[in-house]
Amino acid sequence: MTTGTPTLINEQFETLAERVDQAVNEVRKLEGEAQTKALDLMRAVEDFHKFGLTKIVQKLKSDPRGKELLFELVDDPSVYALFAMHGIVRADLGTRVSRVIDMVRPYMQSHGGDVELVEVNSETVYVKLHGACNGCSMSAVTLRNGVEEALKEHVPEIKQVEVVPTEPSPALIPLDAIGIESAQEAGWIKGPPVDEISPSRPYRLDTPDLSIVIVKVENQLAAYRNECAHQGLPLDGGILDPEAGTLTCPWHGFCFDARSGECFTAPQAQLEPFPLRVEDDYVWVRPG
Repeated sequence: MTTGTPTLINEQFETLAERVDQAVNEVRKLEGEAQTKALDLMRAVEDFHKFGLTKIVQKLKSDPRGKELLFELVDDPSVYALFAMHGIVRADLGTRVSRVIDMVRPYMQSHGGDVELVEVNSETVYVKLHGACNGCSMSAVTLRNGVEEALKEHVPEIKQVEVVPTEPSPALIPLDAIGIESAQEAGWIKGPPVDEISPSRPYRLDTPDLSIVIVKVENQLAAYRNECAHQGLPLDGGILDPEAGTLTCPWHGFCFDARSGECFTAPQAQLEPFPLRVEDDYVWVRPG
């Protein structure tokens, strides 16, 4: 049983994390063969730990009681950080982008600017820049480039960053305000009525170019490319578990978080999400 106050435990965790960061930084200062051997040792220890931790997670997930305990454990920042370090858990794309934005914000503010996350759409991040960041000066360009470099470094899935004008305008324009034809020209595809989407099975929406799967979990909707991240096989025949909030591929059993597309079976695998909205009780999806 863990003892001590939450504040003391957090301080201990932060101290341990700092020691790890310091040790890694010292290793990276080494040169030649010494650095190679040190990095090899570090990776060997990490692989050893990851193998054992993965076995523990798989065993917990195979039992309903263990799964509940696992979710409680992951809520603990220290456990989450440990799992994340070894790639066992992975936050959804939007969360990871938001974290990078929060990470660079103090630097932007120290130079009289700021950055605001507007939307994450597939491989593109849309941001608004304020203050000294918003303009054509060399300093403004440097700050904008800094945001893009940080995002591409920490979230490899992101390929480009688009700057949204800061003039007053709604971030999302209601579809009925621009008309169905204009919405379709903007890439939005009209799907089924909301009440046709069952919480017990995925809904398949086919277009001339691709197939989309829509899922409903606790009245929350999400849309993904209808391809399992494992081998690209269709997911619409998969098992949707509304209580666990999971979508399981019918072909090889890969299990995904139905809300975020995160893969529990293989953290490096991720479903491709599409923006989704509801207008007049109909689902609209915009493929990337």
